Amino acid sequence: MAESLRAVAEGDDLEALMLDIGRRARVAARSLALASAEAKNAALRAAAAALRAASPAILAANAADVADAEARGTAASFIDRLRLDPKRLEAIATAVEEVAALADPVGRVLATWTRPNGLAFERVATPLGVIGVIFESRPNVTADAAALCLKSGNAAILRAGSESFRTSSAIADAMRQGLRAAGLSEDAVRLVPTRDRAAVGMMLAGLGGTVDVIVPRGGKSLVARVQNEARVPVFAHLEGICHVYVDRAADLAMALAVVRNAKLRRTGVCGSAETLLVDAGCAQTHLKPLVAMLLDAGCAVRGDAAVQAVDPRVTAATEEDWSTEYLDAIIACRVVDGVGAAIEHIERYGSHHTDSIITGDAAAAERFLNEVDSAIVLHNASTQFADGGEFGFGAEIGIATGRMHARGPVGVEQLTSFKYRVRGTGQIRP
Repeated sequence: MAESLRAVAEGDDLEALMLDIGRRARVAARSLALASAEAKNAALRAAAAALRAASPAILAANAADVADAEARGTAASFIDRLRLDPKRLEAIATAVEEVAALADPVGRVLATWTRPNGLAFERVATPLGVIGVIFESRPNVTADAAALCLKSGNAAILRAGSESFRTSSAIADAMRQGLRAAGLSEDAVRLVPTRDRAAVGMMLAGLGGTVDVIVPRGGKSLVARVQNEARVPVFAHLEGICHVYVDRAADLAMALAVVRNAKLRRTGVCGSAETLLVDAGCAQTHLKPLVAMLLDAGCAVRGDAAVQAVDPRVTAATEEDWSTEYLDAIIACRVVDGVGAAIEHIERYGSHHTDSIITGDAAAAERFLNEVDSAIVLHNASTQFADGGEFGFGAEIGIATGRMHARGPVGVEQLTSFKYRVRGTGQIRP
């Protein structure tokens, strides 16, 4: 890695470097696709051990990244996504071990059938190949993406944001140590060794046909660029404009607890609730306590006229607020006329990421779960469960908000495709 950094710093051809990374990843992907589950799991366990052993170096790199971000006046929510501490780093290592403990997704027989002519068909899970992951501030994505790609037999080319470059480089080095310890190719995990944004464009162009899919993790501008420029398939991870709808049949104590957690557990994650919708049928009893709870906890509330009327600390919401991902201690709030109006609001302003209903009415819950067209829809639970680990996936590369191939948390199964194996006994087609 250090040699590559020097080469780029000395003005060597960036395009040649990136094409070489792509070619090496393609070769590594072919060998990794045939690696045994035991070898992949050994690499992941070794990588987790390397992450723990490198903890002082990783935390020192992160401290430098955080200091630079703070010096630039970066928002506190962004700093929270960037910052690591011993507990968060241990969680990263544990997530890698959890991925190792998952069933191997490669080689799964998805379906079998036999035709009248005797041909026996199998649909079998296979790796995608080379996955390019472009992300911004969250350094844990480095380990999560590398681990999930390795487990699913894919090579990973990782492009970290400049803000997390030092931290992500240190984490990627530990993941490569795991590959080396298990006798697998280190080229299966490669962090792009430059902050030059031109490298992103080269990845989106496919690196000479070596990249099979791109996964963006970042803000709206990054995702928009990826979708506009990519010449390879994209697992879109749009912003998380997540809603909590408090229905007229909601238990107030439950609503208070869920809304507080959905908004304030971690405001900088994509599963943080950005809009609170309260049914007019319970506004008299539920709205004021909910708004006061948020305000007293330090969360700014931007509301419609009904919400402003219950507390003078509420500021007026604009049309823009209903479609804003704050990633901060700010929430938009409005009163709606029942579950149908809530669904209509979410369809108009949401990002198809994660939305939740709080209600004791089973019919209202089922209508919400069926009609809200989001990747994740919850009943009586916090939107902050929008996380691959919470789904039992071990980790995730991102939350896919599109409708093709993968949707919701992208884990090891979503990083596979399939092929057909057909066995005959000499059949010919008439």
